[in-house]
Amino acid sequence: MKIQAVRGFKDWLPEDFVKYEYLINIARGILKNYNYKEIKIPILEKTDLFIRSIGEFTDIVQKETYTFLDRNKEFLTLRPEATAGICRMVIEKGLFVSPKPLKFFTIGPMFRHERPQKGRLREFFQIDVELFSELNPYIEAEIVFLAMEILKAPICLFKEDLPEIYTLELNSLGCPKCRPKYKEALIKFLKEKKEILCETCKQRIARNPLRVLDCKVETCKEVVSKSPVITEYLCEECKTHFENIKDILKFMGVQYIENPRLVRGLDYYVRTIFEIKAEGLGAQDTVAAGGRYDFLLKELGGQHLPAIGFAIGLERWAISIFGDKENKGIFSSEKFLEKLCPDVFIILLGKELLMNGLKLATLLRKKGLRCEVTYEEKSLKAQLKNADKLSAKYSLILGEEEIKKRSAILRDMRKGIQKDINFENWEDLSHKVYKEIKE
Repeated sequence: MKIQAVRGFKDWLPEDFVKYEYLINIARGILKNYNYKEIKIPILEKTDLFIRSIGEFTDIVQKETYTFLDRNKEFLTLRPEATAGICRMVIEKGLFVSPKPLKFFTIGPMFRHERPQKGRLREFFQIDVELFSELNPYIEAEIVFLAMEILKAPICLFKEDLPEIYTLELNSLGCPKCRPKYKEALIKFLKEKKEILCETCKQRIARNPLRVLDCKVETCKEVVSKSPVITEYLCEECKTHFENIKDILKFMGVQYIENPRLVRGLDYYVRTIFEIKAEGLGAQDTVAAGGRYDFLLKELGGQHLPAIGFAIGLERWAISIFGDKENKGIFSSEKFLEKLCPDVFIILLGKELLMNGLKLATLLRKKGLRCEVTYEEKSLKAQLKNADKLSAKYSLILGEEEIKKRSAILRDMRKGIQKDINFENWEDLSHKVYKEIKE
């Protein structure tokens, strides 16, 4: 019986690693420029953490978590998101006394047992960014700007005048003072339309009415299109706060769409929330999303400290940039896949050269060249064919005659031209080969 990977869990092939590593390094560099510190939190947490933070009646807790009873009779959950774990870390490590703001990011896998879709897996990787501090519109606008800057950075590095593929949607969920009035109006509206709603949304009316606004069922979407909008119920303080954020984003040249029906799938958000969508990803087109949460740390047993953050879905970001089998992406993957090709393929003609070939390959690798050697007695033709199959950029040919003359042949596999390289010893040869390839 052939064993296959669990549905929704993906193998990362070398070409995937090249793309993901490139994007992660870009994000990591920008975040460090903004003075965010990288951290690591556990993949496994106590289930109570997510019930208390995400909300007992959210779809994530009810349907999507990988939760199990361990040998100590304790319920544990594979993290469905990173925010709750970072908050637990802040509380457990007593970081409230540290200078503010606290600025963290983490990169790693999350787990949700949902129906796998395009760019949406059951094990998926996120770049998660969180800031803990007393907040104001400038800090919040900077977070939104930062998310857009990271997503657009690969495009800016490679080409200009590319079509805009990312769309920022912005909304305010109000605060504990004004949101109850909106929820009351929304529940009243939804109860009148209850018979038209899907079964899941019928249950959401009493438990989590805002989640109805995010339902993907067509009949529910039609109902929601006529529902009350939260921006009409904002108190003056929330309204002014939201207007200030929009003014700052305009000043920074960030284009956005105000979406008064935008909600997030987690209960802890207040005021500013946002999503960044990309073309070509189908219904699940959100690449990054986030928002503000003022009371989560206190609800988890810590001190009161507001926070704001966002997460970027690595797989979806990669599809939007590089494409996949169905989508072309912004630019070709070929440039990145070249990184998988050997810089130099050493061809050894003679058994007595194998030992020296190993030494030479080691010297070249220490200089940072990606080097490949076949430690077998094969003909020149066979080894050149092998070098070609591996898409090696250069081949370095060494035979008995070359050793006697203290000369090696360096062949450019792309251009089909070659030159002799004279050398005194193996260190000298490695230095000259490195110089030729890098120049």
